[in-house]
Amino acid sequence: ASSPDDEWPEAEKAEKLARGAALKWASGVFYCPEKLEGLGQYRSRETQRNSSIQSRLKSTVQSYLEGVSAGLEQLRSAAQEVQSVCQDLGAARWALLDSADRFQGLQQMRALMAEHVQLASVVQVLPQLFSVHEVFSHTLQLLRGQHLLEAHAELMMMEHLRDDILSQLHLRGLSSAQATVLSYFGGLQELNESLAKQLWDIVGSSLQLVREDPVLFVTAVRIIEREEKIDDTLLLEATFLPPGRPKGWRQKFYHVLQETITGAHFRAARVDAEGPGLARHLAALQKDIVSELRVVKDLMVQCVPAHYNILSVCTATYHQALTSHLQDILREDLDKQALFLLLEWALHVYHSPEMMGHPDLLPEVDVSALGPLMSPELVELTERKYVVKVKASVLVWMQRTLEVEFKEWFREEEPETDHQGFFQSALPVIVMQMLNENIQVASLITDSLQQKVYNMALEELEAFLGRLREALVQCGKEHQKDRTIPKYYVSYLLAMLNNNLALSSSVSSLHPDTAHREVPTSLRAALDRTQKKACQLLLEELLLDLQPLCLQLPSRKWLSGSQLVSSMCEVIDKYAKDFSRVKKPVFTLLLTESELLVASQYLRALMQKKMVCKSEEERGQLCDRLLQDATQLRELFCGLGLDRSQQSLEAVFALRELICLKDPALLSLEVLGFITKYPDVSDEHISTLLDLRGDVSKEVRHMVLEMMAQHPQVLPESYRPIFSTILVPAPELPFCLRKGKCA
Repeated sequence: ASSPDDEWPEAEKAEKLARGAALKWASGVFYCPEKLEGLGQYRSRETQRNSSIQSRLKSTVQSYLEGVSAGLEQLRSAAQEVQSVCQDLGAARWALLDSADRFQGLQQMRALMAEHVQLASVVQVLPQLFSVHEVFSHTLQLLRGQHLLEAHAELMMMEHLRDDILSQLHLRGLSSAQATVLSYFGGLQELNESLAKQLWDIVGSSLQLVREDPVLFVTAVRIIEREEKIDDTLLLEATFLPPGRPKGWRQKFYHVLQETITGAHFRAARVDAEGPGLARHLAALQKDIVSELRVVKDLMVQCVPAHYNILSVCTATYHQALTSHLQDILREDLDKQALFLLLEWALHVYHSPEMMGHPDLLPEVDVSALGPLMSPELVELTERKYVVKVKASVLVWMQRTLEVEFKEWFREEEPETDHQGFFQSALPVIVMQMLNENIQVASLITDSLQQKVYNMALEELEAFLGRLREALVQCGKEHQKDRTIPKYYVSYLLAMLNNNLALSSSVSSLHPDTAHREVPTSLRAALDRTQKKACQLLLEELLLDLQPLCLQLPSRKWLSGSQLVSSMCEVIDKYAKDFSRVKKPVFTLLLTESELLVASQYLRALMQKKMVCKSEEERGQLCDRLLQDATQLRELFCGLGLDRSQQSLEAVFALRELICLKDPALLSLEVLGFITKYPDVSDEHISTLLDLRGDVSKEVRHMVLEMMAQHPQVLPESYRPIFSTILVPAPELPFCLRKGKCA
């Protein structure tokens, strides 16, 4: 047997802890000898406390034992009751088993009861079933009298009766009988169609009805909403869906309304593609759409439920229909006015306060979320078409302008002059005004269209300058055949130079951006070519008058003191007076080119090998004549305003030095200085000049040419060629006998 200490280790541990705590307390209290006197008191107090604790423990244990006794008594009683219930259940089970045969009779009674209920239901609806066709006729009369709400109520009642019967048949799996029911209620389909037709006719006339008699329209909307609720209920139950459901009449309402809007405005006969006709069509659309949206916003919105969003639906319908309509119109071959109208209308008018931004429509009508009326790609394509049409128009107009200008060149009177007396014509004003107007018109649409038209204008102006040069050449050919035609040939050439200057100064103003008004290189080159061609024709005219005089020199008569150069000066002075009718930049250019022409013709005449000095006296006369002629010509051009440093006549003075040189042996040094100053002079030119002297030996000639070969010259960039334009006649070949050797 185990000891109590083994059974209750916790009690032993507690006792030890208590003893230890008591010893610790006693050692602390009685550590001092003087405290031993109170030992009796301490013992008495602890004895009382122990007695109190023991009494409480006894009381607790007593109550616990009493509770355990009561619990045991209750368990004993419960066990007896459970045993009694088990006995009763067993008895009930045997009783039920004995009564099982009697329940079979109850099942048959239940079936009879269900059949009775069904028959009772049928009996209840028999009066309604027998009156179906009568109700059909009455409903049809109501529809014909436009009593739509009453007709729809009867229609719903008949549909409910039919659907209830079909549902019962469906639940009992009697699908074969459904065909009979549908046949019996076949008139419902006709009534539905008749009602729907009237509803859609009302919706189609809704914009007019809401202004004149909104009751009919509201009735139609109420019927549509009834049908929508029936659809929603049947779809939620999802057990049986009757034939013809869901009807979806609200969606059909939207569809009919959209078709009505589209058909009324956008499916008419072919739109007039010409500018005026299209303008009238767009103006009518603008007026009608604004008017109808006002009706929708102010009247129709009040006749339909808020969730219809009828104003947004109508706005989107107009927007989409317009988008398609504009695309259809753009498929036609439109003129430039029509294309401009479409771009302006779609990009500016449509969003303006005159249309969708009208104060009466804001803020409810907002097309900003519907996207652009014309896509960026379509706008780009239309802009290109517009530029092509404008280009064709500009081309025709410029061609006519050039034809008129060409005819004016052959008039019997001088061209008009400006306030400074410079010749001019209306050509640059007409051309620039036409181009500028087209660019300004394009700026009313978009910046990109303005840039496209600007680029086109520059291209057409460049092409026009090419045709103008061809016209000048043609006029020059006519003048060559008969120098009296045109009568004022020179004057009109000068007018063309002034016109070219006017075009050159005005072309930069065409650019839309004032900060970037640079003239393209190709156009600047075309203007330069036109100026050069007119200058060339003028110089050719001057040359024709100078050539007869130049052919007379050099000669013995000329050496003896003729008035040849004086006559040349008269011709030059006459042309200079004509040239003064052109503005300064070109006048200076003409004067410079004229001086170069005179100098080159004079030098060319000297190099034609017409004369060889026979003596030193003749060389002296030649030097004097060259000095007089060159001085006279130089003074003439100086008087006309051309500085000596800009003149090419200095070459005549330099050539005179070669002729005047006394000692031929020094020619090499003199020629070296000459070719250094005029690096375009050739061996043939120097050889011809040596021939003109008449006293140069072969050795000296060879030495001079050898020196030139040893000192090849390179033309500086700023050098103006003079000798390279002068051709020296080929040396005459010695006469040869037939079948013999050359002498």
